[in-house]
Amino acid sequence: MTILPDHARALLEAKRAELESLSQASQDMRAAVELDQTSVGRVSRIDALQQQAMATAAERARKRDLVRIEMALRRLGEGEYGFCAEYGEEIADGRLRIDPMAEKCVACAR
Repeated sequence: MTILPDHARALLEAKRAELESLSQASQDMRAAVELDQTSVGRVSRIDALQQQAMATAAERARKRDLVRIEMALRRLGEGEYGFCAEYGEEIADGRLRIDPMAEKCVACAR
């Protein structure tokens, strides 16, 4: 493994901070949509509901990635980071640079 543990930890922690910041910023978009027809037209409500659904889906993806980050940090601490969870082979450095949360090599991830 050529990616150093300190570099991997820095990548993972930066990604975690980015996801947490995005989560905080999108909090208003995930809030319940007002259904008061006197203040918002029907088309505007539909648009607001679609935006809310997209923001909620993005939040689910962020939470999933936060879990993957925690798992990668755990693997780092246990000395298992950078090795495929399936067969124990080394994960390519390029894959870890693109996705530092990767737990499987390209062949096993398919």
